Amino acid sequence: MTDIVVLVDSRGGNTRKVAEAIAEELGVTVGDLAVPLPAEAKTLFLGSGTYGGKPGGTMKEFISYNEFSGRRVALFGTSSSSEGAKKMLDAMAGDLTAKGAKVLGNYHCRGKFLFTNRGHPDKEDLENARTFAKEMIGIS
Repeated sequence: MTDIVVLVDSRGGNTRKVAEAIAEELGVTVGDLAVPLPAEAKTLFLGSGTYGGKPGGTMKEFISYNEFSGRRVALFGTSSSSEGAKKMLDAMAGDLTAKGAKVLGNYHCRGKFLFTNRGHPDKEDLENARTFAKEMIGIS
């Protein structure tokens, strides 16, 4: 098994697309939030869509039920607005830091919601997600 894990909470599929781009770049598959966090997982990429400025409920539960001491975490997400994404990622970072994680950084892009941001995440968004993944792996 690998020490890198990519996990996502995505209702509409936008954030899952970003997760898949990150996982492909890192040579891993997107994992399941319902499975306990593997002991060998040292670097985590955790992503969520933004729901009222907060991460999805499944991601919130995952963070609350797992131990993150000694783990490095990179966060990513999608939102119809940059402000909502920043609020959501800050909330995740705070919860993870309180549980002992070292948060490496975050990435967000627009996600399609109803009639806004159609076509997102687009090719450029996904390429930026791949770049983000490589940068986070390079951080010690």
